[in-house]
Amino acid sequence: MIIVDTSVWIDYFKGLDTPETLALDSALGDEEVAIGDLILLEILQGFRADKDYKIAKKHLTALHQFNMLTPDLAVKAADNYRKLRKQGITIRKTADVIIATFCIENRLPLLYADKDFIPFTQYLKLRSVTGKT
Repeated sequence: MIIVDTSVWIDYFKGLDTPETLALDSALGDEEVAIGDLILLEILQGFRADKDYKIAKKHLTALHQFNMLTPDLAVKAADNYRKLRKQGITIRKTADVIIATFCIENRLPLLYADKDFIPFTQYLKLRSVTGKT
């Protein structure tokens, strides 16, 4: 099972061919793809057309879904953010800290295109689906 970040889903729905969207396309046929509640929110709020929103909602809600934030994970996410800050790295979006921490704690690889996840792979043992660091 893999988690797919918003950054990849956006490119996928735009029809872009990137290494990450090709990996997603392959994973949809070969293994279980999961989505987190924060990722679902980020994706769905980006659709302008009702028709596109409804189609995406139908397909995305059919995937295995996780609630990504609990009180314990909130503390671990804060700890991870602070560990990276001590390395001189500032993660721009709190949602990315939550997503990365969820994947680390649950030992689930993340498919992402957003560069903010790279420090999590380098310093905090986030597993990347594509192996990039």
